[in-house]
Amino acid sequence: MNCPYCSHYETKVVDSRPTDEGQAIRRRRECLNCKKRFTTYEKVEEIPIVIVKKDGNRQSFNRNKVINGMIRACEKRPVSMQLIEKTADEIERHLNNSMEKEIPSEYIGELVMNSLKEIDDVAYVRFASVYRHFKDINTFMDELNKLLKERK
Repeated sequence: MNCPYCSHYETKVVDSRPTDEGQAIRRRRECLNCKKRFTTYEKVEEIPIVIVKKDGNRQSFNRNKVINGMIRACEKRPVSMQLIEKTADEIERHLNNSMEKEIPSEYIGELVMNSLKEIDDVAYVRFASVYRHFKDINTFMDELNKLLKERK
């Protein structure tokens, strides 16, 4: 870290402490050349996730859209808001860990559906019916039959 006063490249850390609820570290440094002190902040570099929509448009990942979709699917079901938020956290963590800069929206939809399948069958079928655009009762029944076979 270069000193902002004399541009000397050697400094020592005098004090470190977490800030922003543990999201960053505040470091108090002292220049070994001019002895002046200054503060630096260290935080994890977050690479924004870009979602590639079916029509080719790109937009930033919005965790709230995942949560809202799950809330609609879980409406009047015994699924707590805590579980929905925890699941959204897991999905977001999975996307961040993939290290991909651009992720197809279909992939996120599949992650949500797979998560809902583990949480609540009815919520899963509701989400799948909207996400997969069930055209008629036969496609709906096919999905239900697949779910029943998996459960057996």
